[in-house]
Amino acid sequence: MRYWTAGESHGQTLIALVDGFPAGVALETAPIDRELERRQGGYGRGGRQRIEKDTVQIRTGIWKGQSIGSPIALEVVNRDYKLERLDDLPKPRPGHADLTGAIKHLGSIRGVLERSSARETAVRVAAGALAKQLLAPFGITVVGYVVELGGEKIEPVSGTPEELIALRDASEIYSLDPSRDAAFKQMIDETRKAGDTLGGVVEVRVEGLPFGLGTHAQWDRKLDGRLAQAVMAVQAIKGVEIGLGFEAARRRGSQVHDPIHYDESQRDTPNLGFTRPTNNAGGLEGGMTNGQPLVIRAAKKPISTLAKPLASIDLNTKEAVDASYERSDVCAVSAASVIVENVVAFEIAVALTDKFGSDSLTEMLSRYELFLKLARER
Repeated sequence: MRYWTAGESHGQTLIALVDGFPAGVALETAPIDRELERRQGGYGRGGRQRIEKDTVQIRTGIWKGQSIGSPIALEVVNRDYKLERLDDLPKPRPGHADLTGAIKHLGSIRGVLERSSARETAVRVAAGALAKQLLAPFGITVVGYVVELGGEKIEPVSGTPEELIALRDASEIYSLDPSRDAAFKQMIDETRKAGDTLGGVVEVRVEGLPFGLGTHAQWDRKLDGRLAQAVMAVQAIKGVEIGLGFEAARRRGSQVHDPIHYDESQRDTPNLGFTRPTNNAGGLEGGMTNGQPLVIRAAKKPISTLAKPLASIDLNTKEAVDASYERSDVCAVSAASVIVENVVAFEIAVALTDKFGSDSLTEMLSRYELFLKLARER
């Protein structure tokens, strides 16, 4: 299972084409629309979000409310369609794809920025929200939230997925500590007045994963590697870590690796009774899920379009100028938590179909239950 996307920031529409999605999955647009709405939210977003009202249309691959095993086309129409009326930007923005893309294609900055824009992530969110409807029958939940903004950390808390979602949805910056919203909103407002932008770190937690998604056998099929690629491919993401991440390099082995215990009372759960007092591995060992929750974080750099531009050059004259400015956000870390949550959800769904088949949900569930039975008996 995989997907491709097409469309430009100010073009007519955005499309995701999902191939290899199993038949027999009940599909609804409402859960996808909710994720699209969350992506547009979060304190610090710009004027574009007041123009767009993102909703999805499932154009193919569905019959009477169920997937049929053929490619699924997801469409999100741009209300702010004006590409043909827009001029080029001759002054590349530091940190953006402007200069590298214009030189690579021997063309215009406009031709690059329209596709490299994070607007494209709307349909990546749609694809991930579609994938969540495949994960749900297996009891797998995916929750994303902000754990750092502008250099200030927000410690995650423990709780059920439902409890974490309730906390996150009560926060205007999508963190798990709504009591700190006022201070972060003030930080964002002060940054806006200074003509600057803010970055941060987001975390995604996946619960209910069975043993053995992914593989140790080939480098390009290890699940941690596939997750890292999917997350790093999100615009403005500059770092990915799983579990302890970089902190694991600073500790001794006895402080890093998670001891293994067995609890017969948990034999019928996805962890098959194999418990750990810690989850420093973040749910992945040897490229495979180990029955513990998956924990993955992504570092998002500040947006590269600044109201107070940095130094640049005019591509036509090569003279020193200030970089171009187009309408943009001050802080989109909240949106990044939604995007990363959904690209992780899609990769988990891919790994699920790799292990249990992708022809139909009925067959997948049967093979899943057989695997759990055999694993308990080994």
